[in-house]
Amino acid sequence: MGDSSASYIHMVHHLIEECIIFNMSKEECMEALSKHANIKPIITSTVWKELEKENKEFFEAYTKNRETRASEMEITKQRIEKMLFDLSQKDSSDDDDQK
Repeated sequence: MGDSSASYIHMVHHLIEECIIFNMSKEECMEALSKHANIKPIITSTVWKELEKENKEFFEAYTKNRETRASEMEITKQRIEKMLFDLSQKDSSDDDDQK
């Protein structure tokens, strides 16, 4: 592998690490690097897979953490929607009482 190829792979590796800092999935990272750094998704995917092989435990924990956060966000969203619904029902009830 030539120096330019190695430095390109190193740059992709670094950008993937930045995606991980922002808690992106592999697919989100592929899309972001394609859009903002003009890196083909297959390149990002290949480097990501190699990083997964080299850092299996980290990526297992990372994936689990992302799933947990997504689940927590869904629960929070449902709670907010219920609160808003309850408030709208209360407001409607208060309007009826004032008539």
